[in-house]
Amino acid sequence: MHSKILILDFGSQVTQLIARRVRDAGVFSEVFPYDVSDDFVREYGAAGVILSGGPNSVIEGDTPRVPQAVFELGVPVLGICYGMQAMAEQLGGKVENGLVREFGYAEVRAHGHTRLLNEISDFTTPEGYGMLKVWMSHGDKVNDMPPGFKLMASTPNCPIAGMADEERRFYAFQFHPEVTHTLQGEAILGRFVHEICGCKSEWNMPDYISEAVEKIRAQVGNDHVILGLSGGVDSSVAAALIHRAIGDQLTCVFVDHGLLRLDEGKMVMDMFGKNLGVKVIHVDATAQFMGKLAGVTDPEAKRKIIGAEFVEVFQTEAGKLKDAKWLAQGTIYPDVIESAGKGKKGHTIKSHHNVGGLPETLNLKLLEPLRELFKDEVRKLGVALGLPHEMVYRHPFPGPGLGVRILGEVKKEYADLLRRADAIFIEELRNTPIPLATELAAGEGHGAFHKNWYDATSQAFAVFLPVKSVGVMGDGRTYEYVVALRAVQTLDFMTAHWAHLPHELLGKVSNRIINEVRGINRVVYDISGKPPATIEWE
Repeated sequence: MHSKILILDFGSQVTQLIARRVRDAGVFSEVFPYDVSDDFVREYGAAGVILSGGPNSVIEGDTPRVPQAVFELGVPVLGICYGMQAMAEQLGGKVENGLVREFGYAEVRAHGHTRLLNEISDFTTPEGYGMLKVWMSHGDKVNDMPPGFKLMASTPNCPIAGMADEERRFYAFQFHPEVTHTLQGEAILGRFVHEICGCKSEWNMPDYISEAVEKIRAQVGNDHVILGLSGGVDSSVAAALIHRAIGDQLTCVFVDHGLLRLDEGKMVMDMFGKNLGVKVIHVDATAQFMGKLAGVTDPEAKRKIIGAEFVEVFQTEAGKLKDAKWLAQGTIYPDVIESAGKGKKGHTIKSHHNVGGLPETLNLKLLEPLRELFKDEVRKLGVALGLPHEMVYRHPFPGPGLGVRILGEVKKEYADLLRRADAIFIEELRNTPIPLATELAAGEGHGAFHKNWYDATSQAFAVFLPVKSVGVMGDGRTYEYVVALRAVQTLDFMTAHWAHLPHELLGKVSNRIINEVRGINRVVYDISGKPPATIEWE
């Protein structure tokens, strides 16, 4: 039984980053809504508890509170931002609305040589004070610490930016150690889970395989499982893991909805059918999907239609497999969190076709073996299962495929143009080496330097725009479609920077697309970050 950290979510959009940082330290962690019961907290078996940030104010009436059992467990507790304010308010301190709000970069002075911050700093002042470069995001602040607490950190605008009761092992910060902008955040959270909570580094994907296999076998028994294989990383890793567990009890249904990448179908059938020996049924449902999408332009409506058609196909195929009792999906943890699948207070950013919404008429139980894993963990699991590195580390591809990269109405003509343009973009990214000096300057390498621009970007793709522009080819006038290129760099996909691709590379891609894809005469490059934009266009 692994030691684990319980994370209570108070509505922050970056709560999952806390879980990722803890797991990166080799310790399992899970996110649950703040309003779980005291019995749940007592029975969970946490080695420590982390209280997330959130948008509320503890001084405004009926706002979220920490379950009282958290403070009675006898395990370490770390409060972050709202979590610090809630801890202070409930343990006898005082919180007030700050006269000066702090959002963004700040420099925090460490105090008191607490066990959590001892010898962790970014620089030292001439006076000998240890300083941390952190990320703040708060309006309220703790004005009086609860009994038993001492000052742990401060800024000029926030005199109590950190507090600690080391006897009870309660710690709290006003800043966010989970975001990469807090330079020592990884060290701080690592210190908390390892030294304060006493957890060992036991969470890794090679060891996880045997546990996951046993769990799948116990859950499924002798039943048969049907899995929707999209060709993406998540469904592919799910298929490999389930096949490792139950072998021929798994049948994969590969649905070609006409919105896949170039030559995706052949790659999937070769890898799983020929190389891994998985039973794969290939269903060409292009006409079915295109018919249902005809005339539909709303992004959310398109997602729901594509999701519903997937279920329809699964129902049809499951009906042919009389002994299929389970529907397996490649749902991963960010899907669950983004769809507000855990917690009453989450805000849905966009719906996911593989989270919930399954009709009762499906008559299949749901198997989601990757549901608690982040994307980087899924990739590591895939490599450990023996899947090809170049396949596992492909950029994310949305479940609705090119359907959310074709703005407006989806047509087969548009999909054919887009998949060819997209393939050219990806091919040139793979073929263009990235100079080491460029990557060092970008600050994205983190010690693992990349060979080409595809590896140096986190996600890259083309988007079809439903507009035409005037162009000139030879002596003739053209009036053809436009595609936008999108490439971003990110560590967590919660925030992202547009990739500063070389102009020569962009020029080559543009020339190739315009010359090789008849019907496109203009290529543009998206230089929007997330936020305010999202990574996908729909």
